[in-house]
Amino acid sequence: MRTIKGPAIFLAQFAGDAAPFNSLDGICGWAAELGYKGVQIPTWVSSFIDLEKAANSKTYADEVRGTVEKHGLKITELSTHLQGQLVAVHPAYDTLFDGFAPPAVHNNPKARQEWAVQTLLNAAKASRNLGLTEHATFSGALAWPYLYPFPQRPAGLVEEAFDELARRWTPILNAFDEVGVDVCYEIHPSEDLHDGVTYEMFLERVNNHPRANLLYDPSHFILQQLNYLDYIDIYHERIKMFHVKDAEFNPTGRQGVYGGFQSWVNRAGRFRSLGDGQVDFGAVFSKLSQYDFAGWAVLEWECAIKSPEQGAAEGAPFIAAHIINVTEKAFDDFAGAGTDRAANRKLLGLS
Repeated sequence: MRTIKGPAIFLAQFAGDAAPFNSLDGICGWAAELGYKGVQIPTWVSSFIDLEKAANSKTYADEVRGTVEKHGLKITELSTHLQGQLVAVHPAYDTLFDGFAPPAVHNNPKARQEWAVQTLLNAAKASRNLGLTEHATFSGALAWPYLYPFPQRPAGLVEEAFDELARRWTPILNAFDEVGVDVCYEIHPSEDLHDGVTYEMFLERVNNHPRANLLYDPSHFILQQLNYLDYIDIYHERIKMFHVKDAEFNPTGRQGVYGGFQSWVNRAGRFRSLGDGQVDFGAVFSKLSQYDFAGWAVLEWECAIKSPEQGAAEGAPFIAAHIINVTEKAFDDFAGAGTDRAANRKLLGLS
């Protein structure tokens, strides 16, 4: 077993126009002061990283890494959550998701999708240049509007959507394989990969691609009432990344999983800062340690009530307190009787 690395922090929710949140140097200094040891960089924040430049210039990639490391931090992974979403978009979401892409490809779904794919290919090269081995993203979705099976879905609709999703992602997965980097899909609502079954449907269609792996985030499973500990038992061999995020689910006689179109603060299921929700992180860290998870514990702050500043300040010590320094010896070694084959055979009545 190996000890989980951390604490680290995903910078996406903290990026802003004012210092220290408007530059990689500034936000890394802020994170280091809070006790974080790593940062996960959102590649759509141009003030943090120029992804295309990082893909094509090792010198520039070294400069980015140097900016982070001068604060005593490591880059844990790059993230293309927003760009990955655009690899597959149902037309119902075209207008909303245009905001994830540059203006030049707005109102042009084909050009937007091509831009997204090229961005993922750049992310593979940039990850290699930065010396990273995992990458965070979303899968995108073609079938999501048909999540609830009423009216009855036409036969083959979901299968066709997953066939197409796999067709779009296979060359991207191959590109990541060429540079030795795992693609880690965050299993998330609004993505076609939103639970274990859908991940398996996708995995089958990409021929169990070795780079089609998982970003584990228990908060999303709280909100859909999926057993987040059993999930680790089932998929631990594919879990390569870990977002430490809390959530709570408090159903009433008025609303449940679907939330009744309410704002985040008024939903039965909502994200919370670490320790304020219902995730049993003691059990989560124990299971991940048991299965030799070798990655980073990365805070993703999203809370409907608490401020990001307070959430970030509380996050580092919370994660540090949950990281298990794994044992190198069995607890009952003191009572060991040594190894003696002859004695063993005698105990079994074989001598």
